[in-house]
Amino acid sequence: MIKEELIKKNISAISLGCDKNKVDLEKMLGKLKDYGFKIEEEIARADIVIVNTCAFIRVAQEEAIANIAEMEEYKKKGLIEKLIVTGCFPERNYEQLKENFPDVDLFLRLQDNDNICEQIERLYGVTSTKPIKNCQRILTSGTTYAYLKIADGCNNACSYCTIPRIRGRYKSYPIGDLVDEAKNLADRGIKELILVAQDTTRYGEDLYGENSLIKLCDKLSKINGIKWIRILYAYPEKVTDELLSYISKNDKMCKYLDIPLQHIDDALLKTMRRRLGEEETRLLIQKIKTEYPEIFLRSTFIVGHPGEKKAEFKKLCDFIEEGYIDFAGFFPYSREPNTASYYMKNQVGNFTKKRRLNKILKLQRKIMTKNAENLIDKEIEVLVDGFDEITGEYYAHSQNLCPTVDFGVRFVDNGSVRIGDFVKVKIYDFNGEDYKGEIK
Repeated sequence: MIKEELIKKNISAISLGCDKNKVDLEKMLGKLKDYGFKIEEEIARADIVIVNTCAFIRVAQEEAIANIAEMEEYKKKGLIEKLIVTGCFPERNYEQLKENFPDVDLFLRLQDNDNICEQIERLYGVTSTKPIKNCQRILTSGTTYAYLKIADGCNNACSYCTIPRIRGRYKSYPIGDLVDEAKNLADRGIKELILVAQDTTRYGEDLYGENSLIKLCDKLSKINGIKWIRILYAYPEKVTDELLSYISKNDKMCKYLDIPLQHIDDALLKTMRRRLGEEETRLLIQKIKTEYPEIFLRSTFIVGHPGEKKAEFKKLCDFIEEGYIDFAGFFPYSREPNTASYYMKNQVGNFTKKRRLNKILKLQRKIMTKNAENLIDKEIEVLVDGFDEITGEYYAHSQNLCPTVDFGVRFVDNGSVRIGDFVKVKIYDFNGEDYKGEIK
């Protein structure tokens, strides 16, 4: 086969896992489009399917396995020609996956993501062509905001986490490259950049010898067309007065910060290998809420980590009930091989983890709903993300509401609003999932 025949093949992808993984896939799809392939949203129209996997915890692995198995059935029935599996799962279980899924044509290692075109050429016996170095990402998160992945890997070595083994040590991407990517996104109509990494607040220390997150945000703030910049996954020990003041004073910085705390009990934080204990964590949260009350907080917590007894779980519930955290995600501890927590004594049973998870989810839902009512009768600025043809409503988010993970804002308009506009909306109701508003 020659290249001219190969580029007649259509490619579709299934994206699983986190937003960082999504960015990796978007860059791969961009290379494939520049090569000449047509990217199809519907798998039914594809000749080649890429399953981009997550392997962070067991649930993610099970989801990956289910999707791979389904695509293998597609291939056996002759509905697709080639099946490629990428992402974290092949990096974690390469040899085992090759043995268990013989119908997969290629398990792509992370270091080979940039060579996706050459890998497909090999599958079809096409003579290798010149590698594609620069490309325009295929955006899969809509047209108003985009994730900007500023680093890969992690140095934190939390006792429960598999990411350092999968992704390696922390590696910051150069400021110049990130600014160029952001400018390209702005030229394509993106209004908000969401900065992501396993630990955004460690940005630049490996590359420049000093923390450079604020320097990066300064550069991004100067890009025409970018109005909001949001920081996710800020590790608590790296959230400094300087960073908080910068977020507060820079008009382009969303008054929002995602700080994964994982727990509040001092003993559990130590076994998790978290660097801040209970006292330091409380001081940080109280500082934000008293000195920077405009900054909304999101966090994540693990329920059922080894050693969590009734008293430790109650302490976590009490902390959540204090209402300092505006939005929170909760996850049952997943016992992952080759992590320190895997070998710890006092493992918590699955039934107990599930019961505790349900309890704290109900508690947080009650608190979030109560807090949400504080916006009733207030006017907020929102970025219009899309239009729901079924309900006839526009859907949007504010700088205090992160898209896809927090509550949304919905409103009806007479036709003057366009997707990508910033508009003022007065909130008049909250239905438990979204705010309802009217345009001003």
